Amino acid sequence: MDKMIDKIKVFWGKTKQFLAGSLVELKKVVWPTPKQTLASTSVVIIVVIIISVFLGIVDFGLSKVVKLVLG
Repeated sequence: MDKMIDKIKVFWGKTKQFLAGSLVELKKVVWPTPKQTLASTSVVIIVVIIISVFLGIVDFGLSKVVKLVLG
């Protein structure tokens, strides 16, 4: 029984240490401004649209090529 209590104490000690370290690191985080977030989101959306259009064109072209070869 004592071993179990010791394991629990060690577990809670490590947990407290982890949470304290996490809090210290979280205070170092520099959060983006709303303007930066909007700019980054816009870039991601534009890149996704460009890649989607490109892959759509490639898919369309390859399907035509396959139909020509097989048909």
